[in-house]
Amino acid sequence: MTHDPSSSDANAHSIIVQKYGGSSVADVPRIHAVARRVADSVRAGHRVVVVVSAMGNTTNELLALARSVSASPRRRELDLLMSVGERVSMTLLAMAIADLGIPASSFTGSQSGIITDTNHVAARVEEVRPHRIQRALKHGHVAIVAGFQGVSRHGEVTTLGRGGSDTTAVVLAAALGAEWCELCSDVDGVFSADPRIVSQARRLDELPLDAAVALSRAGARVLHARAVELARELGVQLLASATDRPAGSGTRLPPGPAPETPIGVTLDVKLVEFEASDLERIQGVDGAVRHIRPGAKGYTLLVDTRNLPESQFHGTGRPVATVTAVGRRLVTHPILTHKALAAVSVPVERWWVDHTAIHVQVDRAHAHAAARDLHATLVEDPHSV
Repeated sequence: MTHDPSSSDANAHSIIVQKYGGSSVADVPRIHAVARRVADSVRAGHRVVVVVSAMGNTTNELLALARSVSASPRRRELDLLMSVGERVSMTLLAMAIADLGIPASSFTGSQSGIITDTNHVAARVEEVRPHRIQRALKHGHVAIVAGFQGVSRHGEVTTLGRGGSDTTAVVLAAALGAEWCELCSDVDGVFSADPRIVSQARRLDELPLDAAVALSRAGARVLHARAVELARELGVQLLASATDRPAGSGTRLPPGPAPETPIGVTLDVKLVEFEASDLERIQGVDGAVRHIRPGAKGYTLLVDTRNLPESQFHGTGRPVATVTAVGRRLVTHPILTHKALAAVSVPVERWWVDHTAIHVQVDRAHAHAAARDLHATLVEDPHSV
């Protein structure tokens, strides 16, 4: 991905980007709360670019509406339909900020200069030309950008797939030379595990980007893998914050390797195992495959079903889950690897390691128990590792 170098200016360090997810703008009171938070950032001396998701469950409702009309809607039409949700939230937020006495202008993805490839529903950003955003900032406006969407070089509206609003925020932060990019949600930063599952999970003040990438790839819900990978690639300083906390708080995600000692545990229950005899004949799973190994019929693929809106495999295969613990010593120290595996009190179907983590595959019904076991042994008791 590239960006137009003419989009930077001498005061770029005063620019911050804030992204607000669907739960943060789910209704009018929450939109007003976000407007006040943005206004506080402006009064603190920042020039603010805000990226917003669609309100609440709007995107899923639009998808359901499309499916009620057509069993197999064209991806081009889906993109046009799904882009509506963010346009609603961006304009409403601009109105709310203006009512606080701060000028604000809203922009679609195409108006913001988010140029993508032609892959509808899961487009990749190729270039950012944020001239209109830069002009708005120069005139003292807050720029409100519709996340999750862009435009192809052929003028077609595209959407960026799951986590697309985070991606929008990161690429805009890079193109504008922003001081930081803050990903705001109803969760107060990044935790060592999902606190709804692991009661002893603790908030992390700092999480190196390599560890954040590993956790997000393994299913951590507060982070989206593509956005975190782009932040690492483009040198963007990320923050993960709660919408109801002051701007700049939360978890810092600085550049750097995953720590030696285990820092977090996450799980993914949206996985399905598929058997395939010939990898070259598999269609419709590009970008969704998590793991491949030799199998009884040739190969066994572990596939993230969230990335398969139209795949021929959707709804088939065997549902499974993975639980992942991140920390380099889990890979480099066999004694610790053994300790991690021994800690899991439920049946382990298989396991593997990569350069920063150990992954354990279990039945979906056992995923929560396995996460609690690994967290208790590896994270809650640091002296044991």
